[in-house]
Amino acid sequence: MAKTEVILIQNIVGLGGESDLVKVAAGYARNYLFPQGLAVPVSASNKRRLDALKKRRGEREAHEFNTMTELSKSISKLLAVLQVKTGDDGKMFGSVTSGMIADQLKTQFDIVLDKRKIHLEHPIKTLGEHDIELRLHPEVLATLKLRVESSTPLPAPVEARTRPEARDGAARTESRGHKRADRVREEKQTGETGEKPPRPERKPRVEKAEKPAKTEKAEKTA
Repeated sequence: MAKTEVILIQNIVGLGGESDLVKVAAGYARNYLFPQGLAVPVSASNKRRLDALKKRRGEREAHEFNTMTELSKSISKLLAVLQVKTGDDGKMFGSVTSGMIADQLKTQFDIVLDKRKIHLEHPIKTLGEHDIELRLHPEVLATLKLRVESSTPLPAPVEARTRPEARDGAARTESRGHKRADRVREEKQTGETGEKPPRPERKPRVEKAEKPAKTEKAEKTA
């Protein structure tokens, strides 16, 4: 396949940056790069444009570097909160993706970031806080703190679900139970009629008659 050398006018992913001299297929240059204004053929007149292209590229890259450096400082102070659906056991459905994080940055902080700059070492499948690496620039990295929360309400405790009137009714029932137990104990003590049994009458004390004194005769006989 025939090759031709071209000067790139704009950055092309996988091919090169602005002002780069690259070799591409002649058909690719003729049918795509040249018509789209992405490159120009190498010629004496176009080579004179290289200095201007390199200067423009240098200014653009310096601006991108400064912008990404400032963005990195700002992002390091942020806490992104992303809500996901979970089951009753608290486990997530699926995982958090770089696209979801990019959308959350746009929604929460109005930061537009290409999801390809969000680097996930492994899929996020658990709730809690995670440190996310952002590759903002070839020379600028940032760390975003991300907290993943459940958007599914957790089931309320049984005690919390009890209505106030139910608790009051239970209290009244318990009070009646105590009163009933006290009444049963009282009935056992006082008898089924509810009256205290009469005390048995005390018999009158019978005094013993005094023995008659011995007569003188009896004394003499003795």
